[in-house]
Amino acid sequence: MANSAGSRKRARQAVKRNKHNSQIRAKVRTFVKKVAYAIAAGDTKEAVSGFKAMQKNVDQAVNKGLIHKNQAARKKSRLSAQIKAL
Repeated sequence: MANSAGSRKRARQAVKRNKHNSQIRAKVRTFVKKVAYAIAAGDTKEAVSGFKAMQKNVDQAVNKGLIHKNQAARKKSRLSAQIKAL
């Protein structure tokens, strides 16, 4: 357990940040799944519109340091290739 006032505050902040970051990561996963499901259903229009929204959320997560930029690039590249293959 944290002893000093500063370390207690840091512990509180860590809990808040963890909750916030978890929500953002979950949002990114949701958008990726929406695009994947649209691709699986063969719905090009839905996949393209979902991809644009997914791209924005993934880039925001990268800027906040929640996911690595190469991981984001890999996700976008693979989904984009699958959309083009439809």
